[in-house]
Amino acid sequence: MELKVLKPVFEGRRCVILGFGREGRIWLDILRRLDCCAEIAVADIKQQDIGGVTLHCGEDYLHKCRGYDLILQSPGVIIKDHLPPEDKAKILTQTELLLRLKPCKIIGITGTKGKSTTSALTHHFLSYCGFKTMLVGNIGVPPLELLEEMTEDTVAVCEMSCHQLEFARHSPDIAVLLNIFPEHLDHYISFEAYAEAKRNICRFQGAGDTAIVNSGITAKCGGIRVTAAFGKSADIWTDGEKIVLFGKEIPQEDIRTKLRGRHNLYNIAVALAAAVTAGAELGECLEALESFSGLEHRLEYVATVNGAEYINDSISTIPEAAIAAVKAFDNTDCLILGGMDRGIPYDILGDFLNTGIVENVILLPDSGERIGALITNLEVNVIHARDMEQAVREAAKCAKRRVILSPAAASYGFYKNFEERGRHFKQLIKNMRYYTDNYKESNSNDR
Repeated sequence: MELKVLKPVFEGRRCVILGFGREGRIWLDILRRLDCCAEIAVADIKQQDIGGVTLHCGEDYLHKCRGYDLILQSPGVIIKDHLPPEDKAKILTQTELLLRLKPCKIIGITGTKGKSTTSALTHHFLSYCGFKTMLVGNIGVPPLELLEEMTEDTVAVCEMSCHQLEFARHSPDIAVLLNIFPEHLDHYISFEAYAEAKRNICRFQGAGDTAIVNSGITAKCGGIRVTAAFGKSADIWTDGEKIVLFGKEIPQEDIRTKLRGRHNLYNIAVALAAAVTAGAELGECLEALESFSGLEHRLEYVATVNGAEYINDSISTIPEAAIAAVKAFDNTDCLILGGMDRGIPYDILGDFLNTGIVENVILLPDSGERIGALITNLEVNVIHARDMEQAVREAAKCAKRRVILSPAAASYGFYKNFEERGRHFKQLIKNMRYYTDNYKESNSNDR
């Protein structure tokens, strides 16, 4: 699609870019290339050095957005009730603009957990089947970054976060809503407000569209709705062993995958359904499944040191994800939890840990304090660590079989994002392996 089709959206208007991260930079590039705005401004909490634009920086940057014709929001900027309704009505996101333009067929995928794996897997299936496809959105590529490469025969798989969907007024051709759990409560006035943002993915669909929705979620959509679930009361389901897709059971021997965990069978089932709905052949998708290795920071094997495996699941930001990680690996004897405390409930995680399924639980600030208070089983060895370095050292002392970093908490305040947290964990393990191997080699040479 040619960029000039965006000109009517911005021509003669005063536009402020809210948040100057990766999406903010794409917004600025687009506006500068169009060269049609009456004014371009950037508002961000951090001081910026950008030529040729009006700058609003500092603690009150949100309030300085008032009076502009369009507020071009970047995901992650907390709006809550900081802007009045008349200003919220001016918010435009890249996700909304992509959905409004519909330059190609769009598969949108969201959910509190599993959306990255399901998005990447859907893209993998389509690519293997010969489709012209691209993976954009919350997975790392801003929705409009590849706009000029999109043509009518493209299938764009777009991972959509709650932040990208909050102000959406259009929905994708194929919408996937995997699940909704309490999350990002620091960004929303209530859990229901967060859930409503997620539901926008299918709320505005038309008669020819398809919504694949978890059967436990109430969500209105104007298109064809199919349900997906664990159990047997859905159009698409898995019982943790086999998959049934639109009434057809897939033989267990055909589900050859490197992905671990019962939850990933659900993600596989939904990704298969999305790809088949887009026109892919089921048999070819199943062939492709075997070559999909999963994503970094998602139940990622790091190394084995002194007989103990180390698993990086830094993507885990909610209790359900940590529980799923432990269930995916039998005989896990050490779990590292904790991070930014956003006030999400941890009762379900406390109950799970009190069964004694994990012998050693290492807790990081700040949410680790609350998690620790819920562990009442005296046979569980609870260790409080001040930072990741100490957590890894403590894990090395007590782990005999497997250590999983699955924080059940956000990384902010301690790390830039979950990727940085995961990379730090992996580097600590690699350093430990290096020094352990060198020590063994040195001792061997001494003999």
